[in-house]
Amino acid sequence: MAERVDHVDRIVQQWGAERPDLDVSPMEVIGRLKRLSRLVDAELKETFARHDLDFASFDVLATLRRSGPPYRLTPTRLMQSAMVTSGAISQRLDRLEARGLVTRTPSGSDGRSREVELTREGYDLIDRALPDHLATERRILADLDETRTAAFVDALRVVLSTLGDDPE
Repeated sequence: MAERVDHVDRIVQQWGAERPDLDVSPMEVIGRLKRLSRLVDAELKETFARHDLDFASFDVLATLRRSGPPYRLTPTRLMQSAMVTSGAISQRLDRLEARGLVTRTPSGSDGRSREVELTREGYDLIDRALPDHLATERRILADLDETRTAAFVDALRVVLSTLGDDPE
């Protein structure tokens, strides 16, 4: 099987010719991750659009759905899961609430705070979108066998941990 050559190989080769004094090998990983991220985002955007969603809306609905019954979280917990600012989560929640996909109600434990709950419409929408989302992800990864997938997952986990992206 012939070795695959991609855009990043050309970039690394050009830098090797222009700056042979520098080790540009990190570009082989980071450059590919950046390109991969853009391409994956484009694929997912198409999938979400088929369900009248965007990434941010899918993220909130999926977070609520996977939280289990009663599918309710505080805005702070949603913000932590989505790794966005409080202003960004408020905008997301406003849009979802306007569409009838979530409701915000006073907290049962603290009347001053509010909780976000998935509505029946939101629950049904995320349950329809999730299989399509997973099919898109499966298609993206289709050329990786089980061994390569496991190695890729492990390597990504190490890099994320190095950057401080550890579980709470």
